[in-house]
Formats: sequence, C-alpha cells, structure tokens
Amino acid sequence: MSISKELSYMSVAELSANISSKQLSPVDVIEAVSKRMSERNSSINAFVHLDLEGAMAQAKKAEKMLMSGETTGPMHGIPTALKDLFDFKPGWPSTFGGIRALKDNIAAFYCTYAERMERNGAILVGKTNSPVMGFRGTCDNYLFGPSRNPFNLSKNTGGSSGGSAASVADGLLPIAEGTDGGGSIRIPAAWCGLYGYKASYGRIPFVSRPNAFGGINPFLFEGTLTRNVEDAAIGLSALAGYDPRDPFSLEENVNYRSALTKSIKEMKIAYSPDFDVFPVDPEIAQTVRQAVRVFEQAGAHVEEVKFGITRDQRELSDLWCRLILPSNIDTFENFKNQGIDILKDHREDLPPQFIDWLEKGYKMNVLDMNRDQHMRTEIYDALQNILKDYDLIVTPTVASLPVNNAEDGNTMGPSQINGVEVDPLIGWCLTYFTNFTGHPSASIPAGLSKDHLPIGMQIIGRRYADLDVLAASAEFERLQPWNSIYEICKNRSLGATTLK
Repeated sequence: MSISKELSYMSVAELSANISSKQLSPVDVIEAVSKRMSERNSSINAFVHLDLEGAMAQAKKAEKMLMSGETTGPMHGIPTALKDLFDFKPGWPSTFGGIRALKDNIAAFYCTYAERMERNGAILVGKTNSPVMGFRGTCDNYLFGPSRNPFNLSKNTGGSSGGSAASVADGLLPIAEGTDGGGSIRIPAAWCGLYGYKASYGRIPFVSRPNAFGGINPFLFEGTLTRNVEDAAIGLSALAGYDPRDPFSLEENVNYRSALTKSIKEMKIAYSPDFDVFPVDPEIAQTVRQAVRVFEQAGAHVEEVKFGITRDQRELSDLWCRLILPSNIDTFENFKNQGIDILKDHREDLPPQFIDWLEKGYKMNVLDMNRDQHMRTEIYDALQNILKDYDLIVTPTVASLPVNNAEDGNTMGPSQINGVEVDPLIGWCLTYFTNFTGHPSASIPAGLSKDHLPIGMQIIGRRYADLDVLAASAEFERLQPWNSIYEICKNRSLGATTLK
C-alpha cells in the first residue's frame, strides 16, 4: 500500500502519535497529502487554492523542531485547510466564495483559524470551496463550480463549508476549517458523513474588522470538520481561548478532551423530529428517530418534546436571511471603498437570489431590524425553556438528502419537502436556530439512506455546556461507530465529471 493511502484516513490523534514518536515525519505526511490531492481533488473540486510548496517548507521546519527535541503539541505537523470565505492567510487569495471580480484579491492578515492552527504547529495546505458570501446551504459558485460529494459525485456536499467537508470525507485531510453562520459546519457534515462541531459563542474568538461586533447578527462561528469526535476536541483545544480583539471572547481554560470519557448516564435528552415547524424527508426522520435511542443504551433518558414554535418555517428562514444581510452589505461597502463596486460593476458574479436579498437589505430600516430581534428572541426562549428541564436537544441536522449539482454554478437546495414549500437557500436546514441563540451544537453521522448517502443528527447543548455535547457525541460514536462509511469514499470512481 502506498503511504498516501496508508495515511489518508488516519485521524489527527493517530497522526500526532506517529509524528511525536518519530514513526512519521511531517515531511512524509505532506508528501502523502500532495500525492492524494493530485489523484483525487479534481474529481471532487474541494480545493480552490493550493500552497503545497509552502506546506512542505513548514513541514521541514516542523521536522527540524522534532529532531531538536523541542516540545510539540497534538496539532504539530498536522495538515489542514482554510475555507475560501471570510478566512485569510497573508499572501493567499480570498474570493469570498467564488466572486469572479475577487479572483486576484490577496489577503494581508490572518483569520483566527489560520493564526491559531499555525501557532499550534498545524500546516495549512490551501483553501477550500465555498458559495458566494456563504449565503446558502449548498456549495457552488460561478468561479469554481460546485464541490462534489465523495459519497456520490453527482451530489452536492452541502455548504457553505462544502470544500472542507469533501476534503475530509475523501481522506485528503484529517481536519479542515468550517465557519458557521447558519449551519455551514453542520450542513456539509450531515451530507458528507462527518462530525461537524460548532462551539458555544465566545469559546473560539471571532475577530472581525472594521466592525468588532460583526459576528453577532446572527452569531458567526469558527470551527472544524473531522471524521471523529476526538479530533474535534483536539481542534477545539487549539482554537479556543481568550482574544482581546473579540468583545465576546471567553477567558477560560477548558479541557475539551476530558469530555471524551464523561458519562452521559441519567442525562435528559429532548428529541424533536422537526423543531415543530420543518417538513423532514421520511428517510431522515426515520434514521434520526432510531439513532436517538442509542443514547438510552448509555443510560440517558430520551423524550420527544414540543417547543411551542408557532411561526412558519419560511418566516424563520427569511429572518435568517435578513439578519445576516448587514454583514454582507458591510463587506461590499468595504470593497466599494477600495474601488471595487461588486453590486454595480460585477453584478453577474452574484447569484440572482443573493442579489434579491441584497436589494431588500439596502431598504431595511431600524424598525425592521428591531422586529427581527424580537422574532429571534422567540426562538432563543423556546430553546431555553426546553433546556431548563433537559441537558440536550436532538434533531435531524437537515431535512433533505444531498441534492444534485447544477451545471450553471448556482446549485440550490430543495424548494419542496413532503409537498411543503421551503426556501431553497436555507429553509431545509434545522441548523440556523442555534446561530440565533449561540448554543453549542454538532452534527453527527446517524446512518445512511437506502442510496448510501449520509444522514446527520444534530446535538444541541445548554449555553457553554460544550462538554455535554462532546460527551454525548463520543458516547454515540462508541455505541454506533461510523468509520466504515468512508469505504464508500475510498472506493469511489476517480473518473472525469461533466461539471466544471
């Protein structure tokens, strides 16, 4: 077996153990990643920028540190990737999700993920595909085209962290960056059979300039996509911690890996098949209904609950679109100040659905925004009322199985589920509620559909109770391991695709 295949599905923990014991060198790992990229990336379109030369230079430095006996941590020499959205490394391009006018836009500063991963010894190899401004739950754009699901190349990965999800599911990397403004870590985790973790707001700094408060409407998060819970805890340990540039950053020292062995016996788990208001594909509903009972094997108590949410799901998905518009508009106004008027001069670079929302956003007034915060508060109260009596909430992650990729750069989610109309941008995602509220939440592989497509289950904890979410996730993984599903990705065709 070639070393690239041998290392392809090693976890962060396994690679770290082999690197620290000098059974593997960081150079070996980056060479293996480079070989696997050359064989497989073109068929899934996960990466839109690669810096393998820079990665190899970092690997040689990491190897020198090891050989000189310097102290290293669990991320030392581990390959990872940035997402091509609001995610930056100096000298690397940043197209904000495949905006053609920004194809030569070069970043001059670090985002939190790049900064902290490199500080902890990880090696950044490139940037992964994302939709324009992250304004949808699928991954496609006019510049790079869609990312393709390693479980079925005709299907989308989900978004907006779709390229990151594809790279991890296909064994190109053990861990990659996801950011999450409405489910962008958890949606592609569900569709690509991964563990996607979004921490409590404030655990991982969200550094935003020129607006330091740009990450609160809705709450925006940095996080990870991995193939197991332990790797997510390792990644969280590297990323979490106080940063004075973030007004909401928590100054705490938490041992996230301790949750991996924490008992969930006697925990009370509130199960909802639909958050009261979402139509859910029957296969997903049945799979999650069975999967949630796994927690009872660990001694937890599972009860089905109602939240008392009365607003229509379409009203709530529109709320999410409105809440995130100001940060999108702010980005475009900043580019305008730099001489790039995207909406005026490069309108064809933007999907029409996004243009429609931008035009609505420019017309919003203070009263509109205040009413939206009232609606957001209703969802916050609904979750808090349940979490007064329960430790965790479990729901499906998304209401739809992966959709087919389009050929025009504008792949959308479903517009109907069970005969009910939903917003094809975000309305089929049960994820954005915790972007309204800030609660920790994860998507965990719950099973496969009859067509062997992944199905995700969402686990939500009390605010700042990240250890509970991680503990329940780790217990589920022990009782219903999912590692075998990646055999589908390992054995997939590497043939050409008709999509660009």
